[in-house]
Amino acid sequence: MNIPSHIHDKLQQLKLNGIINAYPERHQEAVANQMTPVEFLSLLLEDEVQMRQVRRYQRRYRSSGLPNEKTVETFDFSFNPKINQSLVRDLMTCRFIEERVPVILIGPCGTGKSHLAQAIGHSAIQREYDVLFTTQSKLTELLQNAKATEQYEKKLNALAKIPLLIIDDLGLKPLRPPQDEYLHDLVAERYEKTSTIVTSNLAFGEWHQAFANQLLAAATLDRLRDRAYHLEWTGRSYRSKRKT
Repeated sequence: MNIPSHIHDKLQQLKLNGIINAYPERHQEAVANQMTPVEFLSLLLEDEVQMRQVRRYQRRYRSSGLPNEKTVETFDFSFNPKINQSLVRDLMTCRFIEERVPVILIGPCGTGKSHLAQAIGHSAIQREYDVLFTTQSKLTELLQNAKATEQYEKKLNALAKIPLLIIDDLGLKPLRPPQDEYLHDLVAERYEKTSTIVTSNLAFGEWHQAFANQLLAAATLDRLRDRAYHLEWTGRSYRSKRKT
């Protein structure tokens, strides 16, 4: 049974599209099972809630920049068994976002750092946090362009407010001035307010090598290290595994 036109119009005005879409099937179900009006209404409202949750997830995913739908379920822990699985599972709860602390993932190239970072990002989106996944190069280029167009403060403030920022491949390329200044500004703005995940091939003690200005390096890394969850591992590359 279709929704009566006057009810359909009211539902459209209220933007209750989940109820509109579910109504014919739910009406048949209600008649077949002799549901009470309250039971029927409860089903329709649940459909509306679920549709809105799906749409919020889709919006967050589209804006996140996450390149793939990597999950912890598809991560092969057996390939690098030294990874702290209990800490990974804890990070998947996104408790660290509420704590407003960083997460540092360190390991050789191809050992799954980006995969785990993306998996945490997906878990955060599912929990209705806004997420942005980017690389060091793309992030500094974004801020450089904002500086050139006199939008630096606006862009910096917007990036500082994102609940979870994931910076992939820190230190893969040296930070040239003023790139190191941009990164420092962003880390300082986010410090103790939001959470940042950083992946790197460099051991944490080597991160200062990525900075031209060692004073900026010390100030930036001190904030990234403070109260951070730290995962570091060695092991073979998954990419080498795929070639065999």
